[in-house]
Amino acid sequence: MAAAIQGGITQPPNSTVYVKNLQERIKIDDLKEALTEIFSEYGTVIDLVAKKNLKARGQAFVVFEDVESAERAIKEVQGFELFEKPMLLDYAKTRSDATVQKDGDEEEFELHKRRRLAEKERKQAHQAAEEQKRLKRPAVSTTVDATAPRPAKAARGAGLKSSNPAAGAVVPDEYLPPNKILFVQNLPEDYDVDGLTQIFGRFEGFREVRLVPSRKGIAFVEYEAEAGAISAKESTSGMGLGAESKPIKVTYQRQ
Repeated sequence: MAAAIQGGITQPPNSTVYVKNLQERIKIDDLKEALTEIFSEYGTVIDLVAKKNLKARGQAFVVFEDVESAERAIKEVQGFELFEKPMLLDYAKTRSDATVQKDGDEEEFELHKRRRLAEKERKQAHQAAEEQKRLKRPAVSTTVDATAPRPAKAARGAGLKSSNPAAGAVVPDEYLPPNKILFVQNLPEDYDVDGLTQIFGRFEGFREVRLVPSRKGIAFVEYEAEAGAISAKESTSGMGLGAESKPIKVTYQRQ
C-alpha cells in the first residue's frame, strides 16, 4: 500500500510531514498522543500540530528535527491505518514555526510569522470574495418552457433596492487583504496623534497617524510596507485603551 500511495508526494523534502485523512471523531488529545507515538519511532519530533476547527479536521503536521527523519516516516507510515483510516502523507508546503525557530534567529522567525499571517489573511480575503461572487450569481435554469409567457417588464419599483441581502454584500472588514494602511476604530475620544504614535510607532516602517476631523473614534495608520502593518495589526487588535479599557478594532483599509 505504501508504494502505491508514494506517487502522491507533491512537495520537495523538508522536515515537516503533512498528514491527512485522519479520523475526525477522535479527540484531539488522543489523536496527538497516537501520532506522537507512531512518528517518534522515526526521529525526534519537535512539534505536532492538530486542530479541531472545521477546516483543519482530519489533518496534522508533524515536525521532525531533520529532513532524514521525515523521509523515513513518509516511506514507512504512508497508508498506515490509524483508527481504521489509512493516513496519507506528504511534505508540508512551508517550513513550520518550530523549524524556523530552531534553525534561524529571532528576526528570521518574526519575518516568517508575518509572511504566514499575511498569506492566511490573503486566503481569507480571497475566500470571502469568492463567497460574495457566489451569492450574487443568479441561479441558471437548465430547462426552458417555450410555451410559458414572457414576464412583463416591471413598470414600477425600478428604483427600489433588492430585498436580497446578498445583492449588496461586501467583504467583511476582518477579511480584507493586507495592505500598508490600517483602519483603527473604537478609539477613546481623548486619544490624539501623539498617543496613537506611541502605540503604532514602535512597528517597522511606521510613517504616520491620520485622524479624521469630522469623525471621532477612528484613525488611519500608514506604514512603508505591508510587513509593518501586519505586525501592528496582530499586536494591537483588541487592545484596551482609555479609562474603561475599551478594545479597539484594527483592520486593513478598504481599497
